[in-house]
Amino acid sequence: MHVVIMGCGRVGSTLAQSLEQRGHTVAVIDVDADAFRRLGSDFHGTTVTGVGFDRDVLLQAGIERADAFAAVSSGDNSNIISARVARETFGVDRVVARIYDPKRAEVYERLGIPTVATVRWTADRMLRQLVPEGNVEVWRDPTSTVSIVEVPMHPEWIGHTVGQLEQRSGARLAYLMRFGLAMLPTDSTVIQDGDLAFMLLTDEMAGSVTKVTSLAPEGGH
Repeated sequence: MHVVIMGCGRVGSTLAQSLEQRGHTVAVIDVDADAFRRLGSDFHGTTVTGVGFDRDVLLQAGIERADAFAAVSSGDNSNIISARVARETFGVDRVVARIYDPKRAEVYERLGIPTVATVRWTADRMLRQLVPEGNVEVWRDPTSTVSIVEVPMHPEWIGHTVGQLEQRSGARLAYLMRFGLAMLPTDSTVIQDGDLAFMLLTDEMAGSVTKVTSLAPEGGH
């Protein structure tokens, strides 16, 4: 994959290094050339000085061949404009934007652009949005029997309830992450676009539960 990242702060530089370590090619855009020092001497990707929604800058970064684009600068407006340019002008399939204002994040999620509204888990979720790699385990009990795992969610689960997800998967939903905040859902909580689902599983359950959540639910709503 080729990934273009706008913003070379702590999140952008961490994300760039992680992607490169996984064998992907990376181009990083920032208005401040000094910011590229964060990438370290081991970084072999492309760096482009300029504004992330400028067509020429994006072309220098290889946007035309990009598989994914992440907007992680310090400005909400710049991030969302560049994310929309990447998606609507250049047709990049995987686009994610970092938004500091959770209320704005909700608006942009409705436009179909995944957003991240908090610093704590930004680089982690960005990585999973750009390069999905199956289940992510976030906790395991001391006896190594039960774990909390982020499971893949098919887009058609949006609009279904947590109760329906639990009934069809046979597993308990531990919590949802929505707009960067953890929430404890009820059976009637409706799954929204951008939600991350963390389920309580045993190792034996993981395969069957993942199969259910990663496919469209049977029988519609």
